[in-house]
Amino acid sequence: MMSPTNHTITAITGIKVGHATNPTARTGCTVILCEESATAGVDVRGSAPGTRETEAIRPGRLVQKAHAVLLTGGSAFGLDAASGVVQYLEERNVGFLAGPVRVPIVPAAVIFDLGVGDARVRPDRQMGYDACLNASDELVPMGPVGAGTGATVGKGPRVEASPGGIGSACRQLTDGLLVGAIMVVNALGNVVHPKTGEIVAGAKENGAFVDITERLLGAELFAGTNTTIGVIATNAALSPAEVTKVAEMGHDGLARAIRPAHTMFDGDTLFALSIGTHTSDVNTVGILAAEVVAEAIVKAVTSPFL
Repeated sequence: MMSPTNHTITAITGIKVGHATNPTARTGCTVILCEESATAGVDVRGSAPGTRETEAIRPGRLVQKAHAVLLTGGSAFGLDAASGVVQYLEERNVGFLAGPVRVPIVPAAVIFDLGVGDARVRPDRQMGYDACLNASDELVPMGPVGAGTGATVGKGPRVEASPGGIGSACRQLTDGLLVGAIMVVNALGNVVHPKTGEIVAGAKENGAFVDITERLLGAELFAGTNTTIGVIATNAALSPAEVTKVAEMGHDGLARAIRPAHTMFDGDTLFALSIGTHTSDVNTVGILAAEVVAEAIVKAVTSPFL
């Protein structure tokens, strides 16, 4: 059952989250640990992704389980932090059995935050390891922390972007089904409240929010500087094909909360993890996934981390 005080992804038994943050360079990484392994899936909708190990967890592959997922700043350079997660897991004899060793499976995705802080400082192996040391099943710290430290939202010509961040949410049904999400929001578009359409973070002009969609029509943009990435988790027992479907349906929530989404200038990527034995219909899990993804996105930009 979900804790009455924890409505984040760590409410799901077996999931831990840890941040490593460099506030001076304005970058960081976040690890989602599932050391007992979880059936994993992924769906990439943005056209400028930076990822690792996504092919290993697709349906039909030999390895369809993950032991952690890394979300990181630093663009492609930040993928180095995954090596620290692998090291942490190997030291604890966690991984896919391959002859004389266990190989930890750590899919990862990056955001581009190099234009915000010190572009020469990126999450590295040590930062990935430190994020694992910081991991716990307590309430997930949200806002500009971990992989969300240097995130921004609402980027376009002649506008000022708003701070982005990292957010998490979890929902529970009366039968005990849990579905949670953690999202790093570094979007090209504005973040809007999914129920009202009100802009809660994004492009500003003279201190007021503006409709970035209109500003982007026909505009010349710098590709690859945006991305929203995240992880969905559930205590439902799902097959590789079903958990991949959940990742796909989770993107509906991304599109509800970010306008526009999935552009050529975003690398939007969602992972999904099935870590339980609860029996549930994949449609139910996917519908809830979209809800918690949207909720986590709003939390990411409205939760000031101190």
